[in-house]
Amino acid sequence: MNKIVSYTAILMLATSCSDNFLDRVPLDNIVDETYWQTEEHLVLGVNTCYAFIKNKNTVDIGQMGDESINSTASNAYRLIASGNYTYDLATVNNQWKDQYAGIRHCNNFLANYHRAESVSEARREALAGEARVIRALLYFYLTFFFGDVPIVDKPLNIDEVYGPRDPQEKVIDFIFDDLDLAAQHLPAEIQTGANLGRISRGAAYALKARVALYAGRYDVAERAAQDCIDLGVYELYDNGDPKTSYNELFTWEGKLAAGKNRETILARTYLSDITMHNLSREIQVPDQASRFNPTKALVDTYLDTLGYPITHPSSVYEENSYADIFKNRDPRMRQTILPPGSVWGGRNDGNPNNTDLTIYTAPRFIAGNPGGCVTLSGFYFTKYVHVPTVAQVSRDQNDIHLIRYAEVLLTLAEAKLEQGTLTQADVDRTINLLRDRVGMVRMDLAWLQANGLDVREEIRRERHVELAMEGQRWFDIVRWKQGHLLAADVKGMRRSFAVVQADVANLRVDSEGYIIVNDGRRFEDPKNYLLPVPMEQHNRNPELGQNPGWIN
Repeated sequence: MNKIVSYTAILMLATSCSDNFLDRVPLDNIVDETYWQTEEHLVLGVNTCYAFIKNKNTVDIGQMGDESINSTASNAYRLIASGNYTYDLATVNNQWKDQYAGIRHCNNFLANYHRAESVSEARREALAGEARVIRALLYFYLTFFFGDVPIVDKPLNIDEVYGPRDPQEKVIDFIFDDLDLAAQHLPAEIQTGANLGRISRGAAYALKARVALYAGRYDVAERAAQDCIDLGVYELYDNGDPKTSYNELFTWEGKLAAGKNRETILARTYLSDITMHNLSREIQVPDQASRFNPTKALVDTYLDTLGYPITHPSSVYEENSYADIFKNRDPRMRQTILPPGSVWGGRNDGNPNNTDLTIYTAPRFIAGNPGGCVTLSGFYFTKYVHVPTVAQVSRDQNDIHLIRYAEVLLTLAEAKLEQGTLTQADVDRTINLLRDRVGMVRMDLAWLQANGLDVREEIRRERHVELAMEGQRWFDIVRWKQGHLLAADVKGMRRSFAVVQADVANLRVDSEGYIIVNDGRRFEDPKNYLLPVPMEQHNRNPELGQNPGWIN
């Protein structure tokens, strides 16, 4: 059982003692003068840092990209993706303040952990390594959301205000320093037993690889990814069935606590009746609209079974019915987006002739009686859905996977590509391992060239397909400077594929008959390549300034 829990006790900062009665250390609070003495103190202290690792909102962040759209027009992530928001949006401010709240706890731990002299140096430094990785993760989000941000590396008093922002390059170097130091002291093996879910060395290497890739430091990304691989402790999750292995990783079967998962490097773990979330229900919620609607942009990303994009002249893909959309495609599509004939939790679907409420046959577009899960796009996700919990509120205990070994393999391939050193052998030990897991035709660089396919585009496609719904799509669009993808209308399936045409008669379509889910989107360069400095933070500290294109 995972012993990490979200402790809410705050380690209060106190001033030094004196003979004055008013300056005595309080006896009813945990304070630094009387804390930090035992291993238990250190463990509890670093556990407060774990509470700031992103949870289900890792998946929510994915809706800032082009792969999913929320059913609520006022949803903050949907607004950010559309470019139609201002710097007073609460979610933008929360991204800033929540990361710094976590950083404050990490800083407090790192300022005090050495005081536990009864604990061995190796154990102290290992726990400090966990705090450093968490601090690096929080700075990762800050700097790739906001660009330049203040580096705060010590506990702040309650009346202190952040100074000016530090350049992003300096922030990235700070992240690397934290991760390098952490890697020296963290255990190499995957943590088990009472330490299940705790950070190990692989997390430091994998996060460094991600940060370096995002920053365009491809040589650093390659080295860090290879360091993670060379640990020899991670492998892709595989249950022996290519039709279910990928999907199963994101269900209860793939939880770290289940004991079969050696792919997940960093996760937000959940326990029955202790810490649970609501993701499965939000994806296929009965009697309401799904909170996560796959887009046509995501659906069209999946190759056909021969390895061709579906728009390629040689593709075997045909789209004459709704069922056809799922035929002859990369097997990961059916394990990510719900295909007809699947068991689901949304109950009544859009086919009035389907009397089996457990089986999905067609999308439902309007609420009715009896109710079922409504979709905006004509598609539903199956990835991350544990069907038995769809009918229950906040009873889901799927782990939320923040970093997987699959990402490390993708990072290595992309980093080598961008340095001009990618070989077929590299593809075979990275991308083709991902394809082998699901029984997809292998990537062949010579074949891509012979068929006029761009290697960079296909490497990026592989990343989109493998990491869908894992909170990285917006960051990828930003770092690849593909803002036009966010400015495009969000679309769904062909309106003509609905079983009950009366249900979709009022839905707008484009010239080819595809449902227009959301239009009026915009993307301004350079403005929308960063989030704005939040209004609340700017008001508190005018020295922060503002990002290009945004007006205070």
